[in-house]
Amino acid sequence: MKVPILLPNIFNHPFTYESDQALETGDYVLVPFGKSKITGVVWDDFEKKNNKNFKIKKIIKKLEVPRLKKSTIKFLNWFSEYNIIPKGMALKLMLLSGNAIEKLSNSDLQKFEFIKKNNSFELSEEQKNSLKKMNEINEKFRVHVLQGTTGSGKTMVYFEALKDRIIKGFQGLILLPEIGLTGQFESKFIEFFGFQPAVWHSGITKKNKEIIWSGIVNGEIKVVIGARSSLFLPFKNLGLIIVDEEHDQSYKQDEGVTYNARDMAISRASFENIPINLITAVPSIETFENIKKGKYSSSKIEKRFKNASLPEYEIINLNKTKLDKQSWLSKEIIEKVKFHLNRKDQILFFLNRRGFSPHVLCNKCFNSYTCPNCSINLVYHKNKNNLLCHYCGFKGSLNRDCVKDGKCENIFSGPGVERISEEVKKNFPNKKIEIFSSDTMNKKDSSIKLEKIINNEIQILIGTQLISKGFHFPNLNCIVVVDIDLTSQGHDLRGAEKNLQLYHQLSGRAGRTGKPAVVYFQTYSNNPKMILDITNKNPEIFLEKELELRKMNKLPPFQRFISLILTGENEDKLEKEAFKFKDFLQGKIIGKILGPVSAPIFRLKKKYRVRFLIRGPKSMNMQNSVANIVPNYKFPSGIKLSVDVDPINFN
Repeated sequence: MKVPILLPNIFNHPFTYESDQALETGDYVLVPFGKSKITGVVWDDFEKKNNKNFKIKKIIKKLEVPRLKKSTIKFLNWFSEYNIIPKGMALKLMLLSGNAIEKLSNSDLQKFEFIKKNNSFELSEEQKNSLKKMNEINEKFRVHVLQGTTGSGKTMVYFEALKDRIIKGFQGLILLPEIGLTGQFESKFIEFFGFQPAVWHSGITKKNKEIIWSGIVNGEIKVVIGARSSLFLPFKNLGLIIVDEEHDQSYKQDEGVTYNARDMAISRASFENIPINLITAVPSIETFENIKKGKYSSSKIEKRFKNASLPEYEIINLNKTKLDKQSWLSKEIIEKVKFHLNRKDQILFFLNRRGFSPHVLCNKCFNSYTCPNCSINLVYHKNKNNLLCHYCGFKGSLNRDCVKDGKCENIFSGPGVERISEEVKKNFPNKKIEIFSSDTMNKKDSSIKLEKIINNEIQILIGTQLISKGFHFPNLNCIVVVDIDLTSQGHDLRGAEKNLQLYHQLSGRAGRTGKPAVVYFQTYSNNPKMILDITNKNPEIFLEKELELRKMNKLPPFQRFISLILTGENEDKLEKEAFKFKDFLQGKIIGKILGPVSAPIFRLKKKYRVRFLIRGPKSMNMQNSVANIVPNYKFPSGIKLSVDVDPINFN
């Protein structure tokens, strides 16, 4: 019999093979392809419009793996169409390095065994009401948004909802935006449920991935806690998806296969016909609009755990206080911090910039240290004593010959967290100080550091955006935002929304155990309105205004954007090709074509970049028109096109 086999590669169609045994849609098979053997899946449709006469090869064998569910195959087909990527690449996301793992021994999976535990967590009335609303429809597809002040106990509510599904024999998936969150979260999970979840992200070993993949496909693992990629695991009996911090921009995969994991999670829940819960302190604009339209149900927890109050806000006007040379902390702030330290409060200095200084230049020749591969400045990391490109990973040295004479005399312009750390150490030499950023918290000792922070063994933290994401620090009662003006600059369409979410999340780290807490904002701005807007206890006032602005200007979520990026090593050739490409697309695709323009980061990883933006109605017709027309254009060698549906990043 002839069977269609989809292979995990850049093909948008299955290949036809022959089989001696009866196979069904979803079966995993081993097939010859070229000179190698490759794992494929029996697909739901044969390749279309292929008039060439190929010799049909025989399937080598059927693999002993439970077949991929038809609902999951439909999801992958839709995923491919929506994100304009080949079906084979969608399948590749579900396989493990292109392979399916046959059943492993039970001993490998024993640690994940489900144990029913009678827990003693008492929910508040608000939490009980939210759970009741969340469970109103807990069998079929629906989207429920649980919105709650940071520190209000949202996690306990969705743990209860998940417990109900697990007892009924289903599997559960909890998506988190950052790998760094999984450790502390896993401990919270074990404390509540009494058994170990499977943790899935890029940092786990190949052996562990094989064990987890096999345990999921055979239904032996009940709960997965994971980053974006865990969404594509081949669950045998998935019964509930939870997307924690649903607003977080980290759910967007920007490299390789581009997709938004939150949106794709909603679609997967729809195809599997199961409920999905979105959890947030401040919903994304898209989610907020869907709640308003009645498309999503929602519930709220207004009170924090143990009735802890939210922090107060105080603006430190830097126009009224002169900063010392090479200083970024005002005398007023230092006094405030001393007051909090005397109260045994933990302190956080927040600055969303890694390293020591974002810009280094020579005092004699005025040349900046820029990346040779990208059109951006190198960041100086004093701890490692090197200059680093945060985009391509290039490392450089400060030791540079000056074009004028001798060696360059370096000036460090602007602060990063390392520089703030130095200044804090000068002011508080007897305090234990720790930097909390992706440079310091992805190491093996990060769990030890977290424990020290929780136990108040570290009095002062200097942190980037990573610290705002879901960590629980019981003693943190003073936050200093070193430079609020920094995050309010730029031309990001979602800038205001991101700031609202960031500072609500950040302030939610403080005052969680009932002690009074304060967030201090240092600013040169004479207009405090922006700070008052983003710190308003009711973020919906801001979201309503933002929605009106978006609607008026025909921006997402009222229209769809598709970003097309052309890259090439020859700048002139790329520019000419971009205009030819626009002429080719004009009038053929649905939507208005904006561009071509040079990307804000014009050169990245040695390639020049030109951007187009297609904007149009929110329907699959737009993607289909791009998918049908673009492949007919033949780009010259050296020029590559990448497509990003619903872009979040406009660099």
